[in-house]
Amino acid sequence: MHDEPTPLGCDPADLAWVESTVKQAGTSFAAGMRILPPMRRYGMYAIYAFCRVVDDIADGLAPLAERTQALEEWHKKIAHLYQDRLETPHEPLERVLLAAIPFFALQQADFDAIIDGMLMDTSSPIVAPDEKTLDLYCDRVAAAVGRLSVRIFGECSDEGNKVAYHLGRALQLTNILRDLPEDAARGRLYLPSDLLDRFNVPHDPVKALTAPGLQEVTKIIAARAQDHFTTAFATMKLCRPRTMLPARIMGASYETVLKNLRKRGWGPDVLRQLPESSTVGKVYALACSYLP
Repeated sequence: MHDEPTPLGCDPADLAWVESTVKQAGTSFAAGMRILPPMRRYGMYAIYAFCRVVDDIADGLAPLAERTQALEEWHKKIAHLYQDRLETPHEPLERVLLAAIPFFALQQADFDAIIDGMLMDTSSPIVAPDEKTLDLYCDRVAAAVGRLSVRIFGECSDEGNKVAYHLGRALQLTNILRDLPEDAARGRLYLPSDLLDRFNVPHDPVKALTAPGLQEVTKIIAARAQDHFTTAFATMKLCRPRTMLPARIMGASYETVLKNLRKRGWGPDVLRQLPESSTVGKVYALACSYLP
């Protein structure tokens, strides 16, 4: 009797580690991952676990210098995974990534971009960035994740990268709109400076929350996010349907959040309330995501 092969040829304990990281996070993306066959599913678990680890470093309570050093160490770890070497990594996440990288032809530049996005948050709090900086941030922390993800889904075409471009920006702009109070507590304000100035919203993260013009700024960013969702879903139709099913599920889940945010608005009296999706709304969005 031979032991049954494991996904990606990894130790079951290592696979269990990345899977538990996803489960503990309670991410809404889990539904999109679970429908994947084992090989791709554990590849996605590893990508999500990597993002969770570096994001926890960036948002942690350690001194700034320590967080920056920890993220720079991840640049070195990723570089080592792309070098021909005999020694096996010591950590479960690194071992699963080591197997996933060649199997799915994942690009080192995308891992580095994610880390660089986290470094943008640790070098100094992002406050009222210009449009170019905001777009760069969205590309690094979200679209780069999308570029890794579509390869694991099995879509390596230009259309797949276009989905990553638009869906990544849609998701991150939705995050920014949802997390305004939480980001303000960390001294961060991701809304672009030109819009803030146009509607007389102060660049101070806390004061911005009660500024009358904030509603207009958020409406414009929400419209941008919706445009990115629309383009992403349209581009998915140009890809092989089965490869884009996880992306459709993930996108539908977040589009529901955006719709609820737009319905609720961003007035001072509601900013501290997280948007809730009704059970019916969630089921409807999930069902629609399965349609081509």
